Amino acid sequence: MLLWVLNNIRHWLQSLSFRTGVIVLLSCIPFYTLSFAQVLLPISITAKGILWAVLFGLAKTCQYGGLTILGVEGYRRLRSRFMN
Repeated sequence: MLLWVLNNIRHWLQSLSFRTGVIVLLSCIPFYTLSFAQVLLPISITAKGILWAVLFGLAKTCQYGGLTILGVEGYRRLRSRFMN
């Protein structure tokens, strides 16, 4: 059952456009920044740990979701745009 659900999510993500994939992939940058910048906040160590785990998890989710949306061909297309 779980494998079926994950497979459906993967197929749905792969059906999204290249532009959507780039936007999702780029949205991981603020989450990475916030996950490490929250160390400067004057809150408890426990709250910092929870905040870091949530923000870092969101960053990883955006990263892998964006790569799934782009796929291999989209990744090559994106890389070629930055190399030129």
